[in-house]
Amino acid sequence: MNKYALISVSDKTGIIELAKNLTKHNYKILSTGGSAKHIRENGIDVTDVSEYTGFPEMMDGRVKTLHPKVHGGILARRDISEHCKAAEENGISFIDMVIINLYPFEETINKEGVSLEETIENIDIGGPAMVRSASKNYQDVTVVVSPSFYTEIIQELDANSGKTTLELRKKLAVAAFQQTAFYDSIISNHLSQVVLGENSLNHTRVTTIPLRYREKMRYGENPHQLSSFFSNPLEKGGITHAKQLHGKELSFNNIYDVDAAYNLACEFEKPAVAVIKHTNPCGCATADTIEEAYTNAYNTDTISAFGGVYAINRELSLAIAEELAKIFVEVVVAPSYSEDALKLLMEKKNIRLLTADFNKNALPAVNGKFVSGGMLLQDNDIPVYDESTWKIVTDIKPTEKEINDLKFAFTVVKHVKSNAIVYARNGKTIGIGAGQMSRVDSVNIANSKKCEPTEGAMMASDAFFPFRDAVDNAAKAGIKAIIQPGGSIKDQDIIDAANELGIAMVFTGMRHFRH
Repeated sequence: MNKYALISVSDKTGIIELAKNLTKHNYKILSTGGSAKHIRENGIDVTDVSEYTGFPEMMDGRVKTLHPKVHGGILARRDISEHCKAAEENGISFIDMVIINLYPFEETINKEGVSLEETIENIDIGGPAMVRSASKNYQDVTVVVSPSFYTEIIQELDANSGKTTLELRKKLAVAAFQQTAFYDSIISNHLSQVVLGENSLNHTRVTTIPLRYREKMRYGENPHQLSSFFSNPLEKGGITHAKQLHGKELSFNNIYDVDAAYNLACEFEKPAVAVIKHTNPCGCATADTIEEAYTNAYNTDTISAFGGVYAINRELSLAIAEELAKIFVEVVVAPSYSEDALKLLMEKKNIRLLTADFNKNALPAVNGKFVSGGMLLQDNDIPVYDESTWKIVTDIKPTEKEINDLKFAFTVVKHVKSNAIVYARNGKTIGIGAGQMSRVDSVNIANSKKCEPTEGAMMASDAFFPFRDAVDNAAKAGIKAIIQPGGSIKDQDIIDAANELGIAMVFTGMRHFRH
């Protein structure tokens, strides 16, 4: 009985070499459309699927391989006599190898101005159906979904008289099911965004997240943990798409910290610098110049900044590079570097230098956290503040300048692990208290870590105050105004305390827990 290989590929890389090898091992090649034309033009005998099935391609190519002679030939179990008898009675030849890569849906949706109609037409139907059929019948059929496997296939055919091993077929079947799941997840997520828009999470009952392997990490958060880095092809911005210019490979913790720093620096239109340690800000500032922003951010906590990660939302200048060269820095990410700055920093062997597009609009709309046996998904915490909805709840009213500093502090506190407190003044942090079990402890830490006197400074809290003790401690530090969400059953007690202590207080109505 003849051996058949069915070839239908959008990416024709390496397919001629594989087709020649198959012909050498006495495979008859079935193919469709452009693949058949390409193979034939390279002098290789090929039979069109429509000729094999006796049924023409139709409906603009939507229907061509959805036929019993195709799927019967793929799905028939060679070790079951009833299958073999049905194949013989219906003129179905066994198809021993299926070489498919799918319509370029991902490339299509990335085109500028692509229409929904064009998007729909690039959803492959016959390809995934054949891949799934072949994968299901891996006992008898070799399924190949990527040119990356061609060399291994050729080597196996040459080593085993034109056959593949069961071990290889199992591996390829798993890869094929992963490919179809990934492909469908891109389609479902893209159409969810296009059709359902901002309400997609409200309508989701089953979800998939497309993740493509990028690289193996040396280890995870700790050396005993295995780790790999994956990217979501539907997300075009952020640290996943940063370019590394210098330094050794990034670790799991580096990437997590860089992402935290980048997300904070992206919050600001003005020149801004964020310094991160263990995903918490240890300094952040905005200023008229990026050099001033760097100095103010670094000076917030020079001890914690040792070995930190720096996100700088403007071109990194030589002046900043000269300061960075004096200290130990893990990673720097900026949109660009001046030629002199890059040359100087590249003299430091251990510093990692990245470039990224600091575009707040490129941040993902949804984020999630794995839990035991499942995952939590939520809209990303990227609010657009409308100060007109904020409520000044105290007798003392903050000035316009103080409102601006309160807004800055409340933006930074969003990026600090709860319970979170930020002291700020003149567009810079001067004390940060992070990740404590009680809010008053976070206030006390902010007091203890202040980089300059806090008299007249602003304070931001990521959530309401359950008791007045934190406000009392803030008053002892000289805090002049506080911004917080409000919403406690003891709000009036907190307001009364602020009035008693001569502190202005603003309620935003928006909480920023960060676990």
